[in-house]
Amino acid sequence: MTIEDRKALQRWEEYHKAIASGIPAENGLSKRDIEKKRRELEKDPVAWIKYFFPKYAKYDFAPFHVKAIMRVIEHDEWYEVLSWSRELAKSTVAMFIIMFLTLTGRKKFVCLASATETSAIRLLTPYRLNFENNPRIKQFYGEQVTLGAWTEKDFSARCGAKFVALGAGSAPRGARNEEIRPDIIYMDDYDTDEDCRNPETLKKKWDWFEGALYGTRSISEPTLILWCGNIIAKDCCIRRAGEKARHWDIVNIRDKNGKSTWPQKNTEEQIDTVLSNISQKNAQAEYFNNPVSEGTIFRNLPFGKVPPLKKFPFLILYGDPAPSNKRHKADSTKALWLVGKLKGTYYVIKGFLARELNANFISWYFDIMDFVGGKTNVYCYMENNTLQDPFFEQVFKPLLREECKKRKRELYIKGDERKKTDKATRIEANLEPIDRNGAWVFNEDEKDNPHMQELINQFKLFEMHLPYNADGPDCIEGGITLIASKTAEMQPIVTISYEELKEDNPYRM
Repeated sequence: MTIEDRKALQRWEEYHKAIASGIPAENGLSKRDIEKKRRELEKDPVAWIKYFFPKYAKYDFAPFHVKAIMRVIEHDEWYEVLSWSRELAKSTVAMFIIMFLTLTGRKKFVCLASATETSAIRLLTPYRLNFENNPRIKQFYGEQVTLGAWTEKDFSARCGAKFVALGAGSAPRGARNEEIRPDIIYMDDYDTDEDCRNPETLKKKWDWFEGALYGTRSISEPTLILWCGNIIAKDCCIRRAGEKARHWDIVNIRDKNGKSTWPQKNTEEQIDTVLSNISQKNAQAEYFNNPVSEGTIFRNLPFGKVPPLKKFPFLILYGDPAPSNKRHKADSTKALWLVGKLKGTYYVIKGFLARELNANFISWYFDIMDFVGGKTNVYCYMENNTLQDPFFEQVFKPLLREECKKRKRELYIKGDERKKTDKATRIEANLEPIDRNGAWVFNEDEKDNPHMQELINQFKLFEMHLPYNADGPDCIEGGITLIASKTAEMQPIVTISYEELKEDNPYRM
């Protein structure tokens, strides 16, 4: 270990000792009282955890925590992967489970493996410190430190359990606790971004787990295989383990309705604050188990000056309404963008892209028209395929009439009823060549506008399997396609006379 690693580990130990010192033992209990209470607590693992680790379990468990604890503890032979977002305490819950299983005598040999030995030692440290310093463990299970068999990476507790910290690639073959082979193989922080970018390194790490570490288990004795980690890449060890596991528990920082999955700890405001300070790419990987890569299809996305609007022959204002009338963070985004074309270059001028109510979506049209201010002609469209038509007629048209009345002026929105092909294929086929050839410009005056930033994010994170919202790119594709269609309508009709079609015409095919 480097000096910095040792200093970090020392700070970690001091922190855990401070936690353990704040857990008081119960005074006045006889041996009989202790034995009785111990038996009662062991019948309820969640109550056992709250009693022995009150400082760690200071927030009430969410339902997914309780289900995972009970699911793992109920099975002697089990293979589980916990892909819980950051701040959902997956490593801490894993510690609760393993401490319960070892102190109650269910399991005898824990191999904890991580990307490096230093990382594994760091993860094993709270186990060792609780054996050393937790007064309630000492009171109910006795002194656990075994002199001569107690180091930071390898120790045997008096409850009969041995703990070993391993880094990926080390030599675990033949690991035993007397006659017992490892009956808990626990992987945590095993994937790294750098390793996942190198297929050969990833293959070696997976082969080490399957060939060297997993092979240390006994065939005849039940074993717990437990992984903790997020899905940080399309191919990573966590994903491979999840596909083999008996249960793969994937829990994000927010649920499908956009609400905190652990509101007792993480409030909506706190989540918003944290996510606002990092890129969408990193937020999706670390908090939503959705690894996305930037720049695989749209690599340029240039910003630049937009010519005066009066120079454009016309502009298209194209809207893509999401079906939901909610502002949930998990819903699709509504999009409305003003686009134009001048001298062979497309311009993305101004727009909106957010989770909004239908009435506000309609009001966006008026706001953009105010921005144009009559400097050129604007054609207003809204996506309106066969499935959307009832919604367009019954919801958006009445809202448009109300907004016209409110603003005391008329505005006409035409439904875009074109039959569209697959969304991802259409966006890539129609927009990628434009980006590759540098034939479009995003308005640099809007660069700091959150709506423009979200549009750029959606383009950067666009992939054919649509791992992230693509409502903005879909809207831009609709606008650019209509520009081509409208431009063709405005071209004069060219007629060819019968004489020009004679046999001796050298240009005839």
